[in-house]
Amino acid sequence: MQKFAEYIKKIEIDSLWSGKKHIVWELNPRVNILSGINGVGKSTILNKVVRGLAAGGEFPSHMIKGVKLEVVPEDARWIRYDMIRSLDSNLQQSINEGEGFIRQALSALAGVGGGSLLDIQLYNLQRKYLDYQVNIGNRIIAELQAGNADAAQQLSIKKKRFQDIVDELFEDTGKKIVRTENEIRFTQIGEMLMPYQLSSGEKQVLIILLTVLVEDDQPYVLFMDEPEVSLHIEWQKRLIDLCLELNPHVQIILTTHSPAVIMNGWMDSVTEVSDITV
Repeated sequence: MQKFAEYIKKIEIDSLWSGKKHIVWELNPRVNILSGINGVGKSTILNKVVRGLAAGGEFPSHMIKGVKLEVVPEDARWIRYDMIRSLDSNLQQSINEGEGFIRQALSALAGVGGGSLLDIQLYNLQRKYLDYQVNIGNRIIAELQAGNADAAQQLSIKKKRFQDIVDELFEDTGKKIVRTENEIRFTQIGEMLMPYQLSSGEKQVLIILLTVLVEDDQPYVLFMDEPEVSLHIEWQKRLIDLCLELNPHVQIILTTHSPAVIMNGWMDSVTEVSDITV
């Protein structure tokens, strides 16, 4: 049986800049915010860790040279994770990371007017959202068959809360999630909208919230590189709290330039790159 980590305890990176600097970062189990001026290495730190995890296989044997992670529990050999990059993500890098899937997604999106990196992420998340609903539905049926009506009702709360949150965030534009559809769809003044027709900011926040939701309360590490790009300032303020509400077991590791992201009591979770460089 695969043993998954609950969270990453420490990140160590040797020779971040041609042997001149080393990173030692002690992490909080829940929220970790990396700050610093442009070019200081915030994105580089996240990317080095994620490249090792993306290699696949049992941890830590597949981590790239010079990158070491300590996890809890110590004997865990697998890490559930996702990486959400800012809007100027490198398309070629994304293609290299999943060429076959991206070509499939682009083909499917051609018929609905999509095709950006955000659309590709949404296409992938739509499929995960369907799987999530099937899993929840099966568990609800099992609880009802066992006579546990209250437990069955509890299982549907998180999905409903996700839908309520999205409706709250999109309220000013009159968009609402269609709750009778299995895939994500919206109505706006009587018109049906696909998620690929949303604005960049709406797509970005939807991607973040869906990514957290479909992990279904499992221990999980979410890396985000400047997730506030294109987000309304009020959304930036709520971002961390909403992620933790949808999955209290997520560990957030993010970079940011925005003071708004830490306004709701997250100042103590901020680490400067200079403070972890030795």
